[in-house]
Amino acid sequence: MKTIFLEMERLRNPFSGLGQFCWHLGKEFSQMPPDSDFDFTFYLPENQQINFANKVNYQSVSKWHKVFPLRGKYDIWHCLHQDSKYLPNRKDTKLILTIHDLNFLERDDYSNLRKQLQIQALQKKIDRSSAITYISEFTKKTVQQNLTIPPNVVEKVIYNGNNISSELLENNHKTFQPSRQEFKSEKLKYIFSIGIIQAKKNFHVLLPILQKYQDLSWFIAGDTSGEYPTKIKDLAKELDILERVHFLGTVEESEKYWLYENCEAFLFPSLSEGFGLPVIEAMTFGKPVFISRLTSLPEIGGNEAYYFDDFSPENIVSCFEKGMKDFYDNPIKIEKLKQRASEFSWAKAAKEYLEVYRNLCED
Repeated sequence: MKTIFLEMERLRNPFSGLGQFCWHLGKEFSQMPPDSDFDFTFYLPENQQINFANKVNYQSVSKWHKVFPLRGKYDIWHCLHQDSKYLPNRKDTKLILTIHDLNFLERDDYSNLRKQLQIQALQKKIDRSSAITYISEFTKKTVQQNLTIPPNVVEKVIYNGNNISSELLENNHKTFQPSRQEFKSEKLKYIFSIGIIQAKKNFHVLLPILQKYQDLSWFIAGDTSGEYPTKIKDLAKELDILERVHFLGTVEESEKYWLYENCEAFLFPSLSEGFGLPVIEAMTFGKPVFISRLTSLPEIGGNEAYYFDDFSPENIVSCFEKGMKDFYDNPIKIEKLKQRASEFSWAKAAKEYLEVYRNLCED
């Protein structure tokens, strides 16, 4: 039996993107039927161990393991994100590195030196790896353009799953309840966006839609701690539509689901995404999705999303207008959107990771 070590330290923040990645993948592995080929050890915070089945082994996270690496023989050590500080100390352990994005290269608040140091640190891990998995073709292409992949390293794209299961919708959709006063109006019509509200999300280009459609409001969920929300508010004030722009901050899961379920459309004109999970979530609810053609988003939206070809006010409004007309004129569009979302599952992702483990063990 081969031993697999899953580095899941990012579950210290279970509601972050990386925390959710660890949670869903670990859940799939822990719920699979017994596999005589693999014996799993999950490396994660002690308070998270109760959330998984007893059929896997556990190792608690310790800050000292950054200095004094964990002892123990493992055939495969899988770091679930590229910035992990926890690496195997045995040369005969095969390392798998999952790379989500290189978004730090686009950060204006990072110096060139800091970016260079991060690239160098990642290159060392890549040189140590036996396999690299990417969450999108775009991420793979970006890594190949900025780093050197040794010829003996296996590369594979494995898409993330959909965090919103059909069971959750069937069992819980009636319990999705709005908790804020701005949701209470019976005449409420709104478009919805979600994500950390940074300049790369490009949300401000959507304001002309509110200017054109006076009956629409816009709810934006996500961290508002940066400067970019102020820019959006200033532009909205200039257009005299500020009272219809609502920044919600970080929302709870049930509230997020309510926002998806009741919106007119989901809009996500992002300039940079390693994957773009909110697009899948909106499609799960059968909502029309308007996204940019940049980075990984076309991989996720496929033929069912509506795409902004450019971000001029005229094109933004025209794309929204034509897309909404097509959505309402097409009686099977909702089902096609849901079908597209169903193509992304954590069960499928887990099986593909198992295939990588098996192939490495056979080498």
